[in-house]
Amino acid sequence: MSEAVLLVGTKKGLWIGRSDESRRAWEFAAPEFLMEGIYGTCVDTRVDAPRLFVSGTSEHWGPGVYRSDDLGRTWTETQGAAVRFPEDLGSSVERVWQIQPSPSEPDVVWAGTQPSALFRSTDRGESFELVRSLWDHPHRPEWGAGFGGQAIHTIVPDPTDARRVTVAMSTGGVYRTEDGGESWNPHNTGIKAYFFPDPWPEFGQCVHKVAAHPDRPELMYAQNHHGVYRSDDGGTTWTSIAEGLPADFGFPIVVHPHDPETVFVFPLVADGARIPPNGEARVWRSTDAGRTWTASSSGLPDGFYAAVMRDAMTADNAERTGLYFGARDGSVWASLDDGDSWSEIARHLPDVLSVRAAVV
Repeated sequence: MSEAVLLVGTKKGLWIGRSDESRRAWEFAAPEFLMEGIYGTCVDTRVDAPRLFVSGTSEHWGPGVYRSDDLGRTWTETQGAAVRFPEDLGSSVERVWQIQPSPSEPDVVWAGTQPSALFRSTDRGESFELVRSLWDHPHRPEWGAGFGGQAIHTIVPDPTDARRVTVAMSTGGVYRTEDGGESWNPHNTGIKAYFFPDPWPEFGQCVHKVAAHPDRPELMYAQNHHGVYRSDDGGTTWTSIAEGLPADFGFPIVVHPHDPETVFVFPLVADGARIPPNGEARVWRSTDAGRTWTASSSGLPDGFYAAVMRDAMTADNAERTGLYFGARDGSVWASLDDGDSWSEIARHLPDVLSVRAAVV
C-alpha cells in the first residue's frame, strides 16, 4: 500500500506528516532537528526507494544536510559538512536554501546556498562539489542581498537535457547554463527591477521563485519581487502575466504536475506590506498559462495576515494531485481538488519555511 509523506520545514525544526494514499487524515510525528531552521526539504522519488533530504541551520553549529532512506524515521548527516566551500576561497556557507534532484541523472543532486553558490553531487547527496564556473562569474561582485540574504534559492534542471540548468537568486535574477555548467548567462529579459534607476537591467532582479513543467520545460513561470511572469522559450524572454491578480508581489509559484498551463500563486499586498490582500488567505489559479486568474477560497480563512514563503507551497506526485501550503503563522493547508477547496491539516507549528510532499 502506498504511503503519503509531507515534510514541513519550520524555523524550529522539521515536522513529518504521514497519511495513506487517500491523504484525508494526517498524523504528525514529534519534531526532528529541533531548533534548527529547515529552509530546504526534498522528496527524491527517482528510484523505487525514495530518499528524503532536509537542510537545517543551527544558530550554534551552522548549516547541515541530512538524508533519510526510511521516510524520515531515521536520518544520516552528510559527512564533512557536505556543502562547503574549498578552503582557498575563504568563504563560508551560511545556509542551504534548496536541494533539487536532477530528473535526467539518477545520482545527481543540486544544492543552492547563501551566499549565492551552486553545488553538485554525483552520489545522490552523499557529497557535494562547488560549481566554480558560477561562483567565478564576473557578475558575482554585483549580486546583491535580498531581504532574506544573498542566495541561490531555486534550481530547475531541464528533464530533457542534463546540460541545461536554470537557477534563480535574490538578488541577481535568473541564470542558465546550456553546456553542463561550463558557462552561465543571465536570462532576465522582460523581468522588471523597479528598484533600479534602469528598471530593465541585464541582471540584478530579485526573482523569488521559478517553476517549470517536466513535459514542457520551455514553458517557465516566475514570481518576482513585484511581478509574475511566463516564458515560452526556456527563460530567454519573459512576459508579464500579473493582470487579473489582486497583487503582483509574492513568493511561491507552483505548476500543476499534470498540466503545464495550470499554475498557482499566493499573492501578498507588496514588499512593504507582506500580508494577503484584504487579510484573506487565497490561492490564485490560472488554467491557461497565466492569461486569466481565479481565486481559490473555499475553506480558507479571512482575517489571515501570514505570508507563504517561496518553498512553502507545493504539489505532490499522485495521479490525483494534492496541493499544500504552509504559512508563517504555523498553519498547513491541503487541497485534493486542484485548489477548489482547502482544509487545515496542521496548526500552531512554528513559522513554516518549506513544504514538500509525495505519495510513495
